[in-house]
Amino acid sequence: MKVLLTAFNPFGGESVNPAQEAVEAVADTVAGAEVVKLVVPTVFKKSIETVHEAMKREKPDVTFCIGQAGGRIGLTPERVAINLDDARIEDNEGNQPVDSPIFEDGKNAYFTSLPVKAMVQKIKDAGVPSSISYTAGTFVCNHLMYGVLYYIEKEFPGMKGGFMHVPYLHEQAVNRANTPSLSKDDIVKGIEAAIAAIVENA
Repeated sequence: MKVLLTAFNPFGGESVNPAQEAVEAVADTVAGAEVVKLVVPTVFKKSIETVHEAMKREKPDVTFCIGQAGGRIGLTPERVAINLDDARIEDNEGNQPVDSPIFEDGKNAYFTSLPVKAMVQKIKDAGVPSSISYTAGTFVCNHLMYGVLYYIEKEFPGMKGGFMHVPYLHEQAVNRANTPSLSKDDIVKGIEAAIAAIVENA
C-alpha cells in the first residue's frame, strides 16, 4: 500500500505548522505501507492543484492530508468536507474568498472514505488524545479535503482519502493562555497510528 501524506506550510503569522513538522518526521514505512510526504501551500486552489498533481504522479492507494487546528485538544480525523470557501483570514497569497463554492459541479459535501472510528481508537491506544470531528471548517483545510474527495470521485476510483487536524505544538501555545497543545513526538505517534489503522482496515 502507498499513502500520500500531505501537510500545510505555516500560515496566519505562525513560524511553524505542526502538521508540516510532524509529517516530515513520520517514518517512510508505517505498518508495511510506503509513505510519500508532500508539503502543500496554504493557498486556496493552489493547494488542491498541488495535491492533485501528486495523486496523478504517485497513484497512491490513500491520500491522507494533515492540517493545524489551533485550540483542539487532540488529533481529529474529519468526517465530512463541504463545498464552501468562507475565509475569516487571508491565505498565504492574500486570497480571502467569501461564500464561494469550491467546485461548481461538485456535491454539497463529500464524506471521507477513511476508517475514522478505527483511526481514533488506534491513536488513543498509542496514548494520544483523539476524537472524530464533523467540521473541517471553511478555510484551506476543508478546501483541500473537499478537493481530494472530489478528484477521487471523478478520476481515482478505488483510492481512499481524508483529512486529519492536529493541535498546536507546545511552542505555539506558550503565549496563548489555556490553549491545548501537544509535542511533535506525540503528533507523529498519532499520525503513524492513524496510518496503521488505515492499513489494517483497508
